[in-house]
Amino acid sequence: MVRTLLAGLLTAVPASALAQLDARAILRAQQRGEQTNLYGNNPYETQDEEGAEQPQDTTKKKKRIRKPLESYFFSDSVRALNNFKWHIDPDYNRVEIEPLDTTLMDFRIDYPFYREGVGDMAQGALGQTSMPLDYFRRPQFFDFSFASPYYAYIYDMRSVPFYNTKRPLIRMGYIESGQKRYREENFNIMLAQNVSPSTGFNVDYKARGTRGLYAWSRTKNHNLSVAFSHTGKRYSVHAAYYNNHIEQQENGGVVGIWAIADTTFQHPSGVPMKLADAEARNIYRNNAFFLTQSYGIPLQRMTESDFSMAGLSAVYIGHSFQYSSWSKVYTDRRADYVNDRDHRDEEGNFVSATGSYYDDWFINPAQSRDSLYERVISNRVFVQAQPWDRNGVVGTIDAGVGLDLHAYSQFAMDDYLTGKYRRVKKTSYFAYGSVGGKIKKYVDWDANLRFYPSGYRGGDLEIGAHLALTGFIRRHPLILEGRFSMNRRTPSYWQENLFSNHYRWSAPLDKENETRFEVRFAVPDFAFEAGLQQGVVGSKVYYGSDSRIAQHDGTVSLTSVYARKDFRFGGFHLDNRVLLQWSTNQEVVPVPLLGAYLSYYYEFWVVRDVLRLQIGLDGRYHTRYRAPSYNPALSAFYNQREVEVGNYPYVDAFAMAKWKRMRIFLKYQHVNRGLFGNGEYFSVANYPLNPGMFKIGISWGFYD
Repeated sequence: MVRTLLAGLLTAVPASALAQLDARAILRAQQRGEQTNLYGNNPYETQDEEGAEQPQDTTKKKKRIRKPLESYFFSDSVRALNNFKWHIDPDYNRVEIEPLDTTLMDFRIDYPFYREGVGDMAQGALGQTSMPLDYFRRPQFFDFSFASPYYAYIYDMRSVPFYNTKRPLIRMGYIESGQKRYREENFNIMLAQNVSPSTGFNVDYKARGTRGLYAWSRTKNHNLSVAFSHTGKRYSVHAAYYNNHIEQQENGGVVGIWAIADTTFQHPSGVPMKLADAEARNIYRNNAFFLTQSYGIPLQRMTESDFSMAGLSAVYIGHSFQYSSWSKVYTDRRADYVNDRDHRDEEGNFVSATGSYYDDWFINPAQSRDSLYERVISNRVFVQAQPWDRNGVVGTIDAGVGLDLHAYSQFAMDDYLTGKYRRVKKTSYFAYGSVGGKIKKYVDWDANLRFYPSGYRGGDLEIGAHLALTGFIRRHPLILEGRFSMNRRTPSYWQENLFSNHYRWSAPLDKENETRFEVRFAVPDFAFEAGLQQGVVGSKVYYGSDSRIAQHDGTVSLTSVYARKDFRFGGFHLDNRVLLQWSTNQEVVPVPLLGAYLSYYYEFWVVRDVLRLQIGLDGRYHTRYRAPSYNPALSAFYNQREVEVGNYPYVDAFAMAKWKRMRIFLKYQHVNRGLFGNGEYFSVANYPLNPGMFKIGISWGFYD
């Protein structure tokens, strides 16, 4: 009877009152030192009328509790994202977070080297070589320097992506242009899936290239990465295999600028090129694998309220391994070209002349087959101390040691007789460290050091420091940032040793010395950014006007001023990026005085929350200067001094739409051809950019 009355009273009590009674009971139990379950009773456990636990019903399937993403790598705001990606730092126990872009933003920009800053000087078509106009963005410390002109396409340890997705995600994209015979094609597919909030894998594949508008300019660029990650509460591991395969036919550029500026051909394939009859070709192959793992040891007792180790004192011990092999094979055959307008005679008439792209043929006077190989095996062991809080004033202190094993092979004269390749092996030892931290959301700072005490790069030194100050006006952040770096580095093996059919050298070079300063001010909410960079480089190694390696015996000073401001008036967007640069020695480091990228478009909803549309123009421009040219046998940009290029605006017209998960664009590239400009559409000397071309592209994301 008593039990019946109690049951009736409890059913009459509101749920909120019961919750208060439960909370008070839990609090009293905690005060008595008893264990409590803050997450409610286990539905698979029952009690009898006396309170004794009864055995579970083994016929029922236990529900697996899904653990949350508890990694110290990710903040609460990052965890809240449905999907995000990151890249791993090979030296330190850190990651760099990036959101997944599914907006209209830069989808229309299909050439990857045009996405940053004011863009690159480009050889011409999709899949071909490029180099940033901004000197301070040019790739440095590239192990296999012959692949650096393809930096915007290839995967390496720092650029392999990892993903965290709430649901399985597949994204496919395809862009094509031109007639089938000369078509440019850009295909990519990404598959990402998490088997748990902390564990996932992904596959990224990109195939980009052109069948060649100009003679002998076919290019294939295939890039694959397969990655796995586990970012648990204490243990994390990142592993990936990546492959880069590049094939490029080489035409050596036009026989003269007149072939583009002063002559009209029925089709670009008729433009005379210097190597069009030489069957020149480069093939690059890269296979690589890396594994980075770390284990965290908390120095404080962890409780259920500690969501991750980010807020505790801790020590992390880690190891990083990388294997990477690159090969390059260059082939051609001897063939002269004819320049119909080589020079003028005394009466002002054009005189033709016959020329050869290469002056020397050291091994075979009729044809070339230069083969180069490089392999790097790298091991790093590191320790990261977290004294108080990962986001504290002193957040992390890092230290590590590393060993790099280098192997180089190339064809030499003795090998021509024996048929065997000789391999040169070198070893580099280094130690490195860093310290960094934050003061709430207002100050972010770090400093780092790397030193090679002995071995192949003995005496090399890298020092860096960074400070960012953030203030707020009406909740809008204002960021003032400063960077400093100083590097003393040994020139690459190939800069000191090369033997090929057209070029050969073997001489030690002095170490390069470079010091850089950077100051940047940004107001992200108002799409404004401005920066100043200053660099002084001594003993600069470069490829001279004859394409041979050279070293400047003095110093060169470089200064750049960069500004970006995006204006918005209703649906109208006026996006502006401008770069000013000065070099004290244009023969050693040539840069244009002005480079600019302007994008003006109108964006609006066609159907609210369903279909959004952009219509506008993209324009790129740089002032006239003696831009570098590209040498196929060396796979390098060299500082030619014969011709100037520039003062030509290159304009694209586009229309983009986003319909639910699908993005579509239509674009006419180089819409101003023949309308305005000086007719010399070059950004790399002797290599014309693509003429007018219509493009269509689509990207579609699939979930589950």
